Amino acid sequence: MMLEGQRVLITGGTGSLGHAVTRRLLTGELGRPARVTVFSRDEAKQHYMRLSYLHRSAATDEIIYENSRELLRFVIGDMRDYASVLRAVRDADVIVHAAALKQVPTCEYFPFQAVQTNLIGTEHLIRAISSPETSVQSVVGISTDKACKPINVMGMTKAIMERLLVEANLRGRTRVVCVRYGNVLATRGSVVPLFLDQIARGGPVTVTLREMTRFLLSLDRAVDAVFAALREAEAGETYVPRVPAARVIDVAEVLIDGRDIPIQVTGIRPGEKVHEIMVSDEERYRTADRGDYHVIKPMLPELAAAQNPGGTVLQGEYSSAQVTLDTPGLRALLAPLMLPGSTVDATS
Repeated sequence: MMLEGQRVLITGGTGSLGHAVTRRLLTGELGRPARVTVFSRDEAKQHYMRLSYLHRSAATDEIIYENSRELLRFVIGDMRDYASVLRAVRDADVIVHAAALKQVPTCEYFPFQAVQTNLIGTEHLIRAISSPETSVQSVVGISTDKACKPINVMGMTKAIMERLLVEANLRGRTRVVCVRYGNVLATRGSVVPLFLDQIARGGPVTVTLREMTRFLLSLDRAVDAVFAALREAEAGETYVPRVPAARVIDVAEVLIDGRDIPIQVTGIRPGEKVHEIMVSDEERYRTADRGDYHVIKPMLPELAAAQNPGGTVLQGEYSSAQVTLDTPGLRALLAPLMLPGSTVDATS
């Protein structure tokens, strides 16, 4: 299996995606890694993540190895510091690059902070994998639908991050690919935990616009996309999972589930889009289908020339405005996240 005996580094590994990738790697579904290294600058999150593994009373599907304490390693470091990035990369064969500033309003108020982490940090990673001191085979960079036709700082930095990672394939021996996806349900800062907290306090539930739509996927589906790109993507490709889209106000109504809780429309926050786009009109001409994914081919001709053309191009941009989830579909998707006492049933 592809990660058997490999040393895997997860940048930003204490985030929601990092946690999920770590858990899935430890099940051995891609083979038994020689080591999984969680790299981040958050000492407290690393501490509690470490404890969550050390305090298991028995092996579960999350920790299947008797030597898990040796298998899982935690490293404090900052993507903005090249020396700490290089130290971590020296001990890696495969990298999942998830470190980023991701909150849209935060990036609007502190744009250069987003540049330093999302762009300068990514360039540090590319320098490190290009160094003769390292032997990285594959990198998967985690992007977002906000990078497509970006209007906010987070999306702008992620869009350039994608281009940096594509261009990195021209610098050396490492295969570098991307994954681009939408809102991950139940992750820190996403809309569902916010709505559930507001509902628990009796409301109101705040929705920015009635027309607003978003792509929705589970955390495991996001990890599936990362693993699919690791297994299948060619140098410079961007994997985009085909996932459902819904109106945000419909999400709120399903979570409220008939309770007497008001919805308040507050207006667009700094940097927000009404609809998200995962594949633009311009990109669709170099987009192919591969299983459950749209695959965007690299723009650079030096890379595109070596690519398999395959698949079928989209007929238009891939936008969340094309709502695909009705109320029963949302109920099924959101049922595992519902508050205690909710009557929502995935089969209703």
